[in-house]
Formats: sequence, structure tokens, C-alpha cells
Amino acid sequence: MTVTTDDRPDLAAMLLWLTRALIDAEEPVLAANDLTMWAYSVLTALATGPTRTQAALARAIRADKTRIIPVLDDLQERGLIERQPDPADRRVRLLAITPAGRRAFARTRAGIRAGEERVLALLPAADRRAFLRTLRALSDVDDVAAIAQPRSTG
Repeated sequence: MTVTTDDRPDLAAMLLWLTRALIDAEEPVLAANDLTMWAYSVLTALATGPTRTQAALARAIRADKTRIIPVLDDLQERGLIERQPDPADRRVRLLAITPAGRRAFARTRAGIRAGEERVLALLPAADRRAFLRTLRALSDVDDVAAIAQPRSTG
């Protein structure tokens, strides 16, 4: 196998620096809004509508369901989310964002998006649209890691 100097780096290598830079840029925005990344992930998921169970929320944000319990407790204590028993099954908790949670989410998202805009401004408009469309398509795939694994032929 011949490797030429014009071969592109691996996808992970190309995305790693960008991901780390974006996370570093988000940290002060999250801190200014008194949120952790997990808390922001919860608010982001709930901003689109209530979630029927904590397990469903964990799946939606790709977190371990036991790991998000303290995050949910904190958000509820601060009045940013509500957990109510489901009338159809009292063992189940319905999770919803509160008006205060929606305001915290909006402030945080605005700060994060401002940083993203500075990065995206490096691209011509057509490339920016294509990049965002491609990222959305790939992020909507349930299990990219499984797709990327070679299939056995036996």
C-alpha cells in the first residue's frame, strides 16, 4: 500500500482539535450561566419538549442513566426542570424544562452559538452550509461507531 503526501488525515484527527477548541470555548459560557456540560445537554434535550422517562432522556443525550440523576436533582432543586409522576404510570417521571430553565438554556445557547459563529466565519457561506448539513446528517445516525466497524464476512 502506498501512502502519498496528499492523503488526508483521519476524520478523528481532523475533528479532534476542533472539538477540543469548541469545548474549551464553551466552558466559560457554561460557567457564566452556572451550568455543567451535562446540565446544558439536559436543558437542550428538554427545550424541544418533555421527555417521558429519565432513561429516554439519558439515551437522547447519550449519557449513562445513573450518571444524570445528580444532574437532574440539581436542575430540579434550582427550578430549571420539573419531574412529575406520569398519570398513566406513577413509577415513571415526566421531565420538562421550566420557564427559568428555558431562559438559562437560551442565554447559554446564545453564548455558545456566538463562539461557533466565529469559527464558522472562517468558511465561505456555501462551505458553511454544506459543513453544517453534513455534521447534522452524521450526528443523526444512531451508531456511527458501529457503521464504521468492518463487517465480518464469515
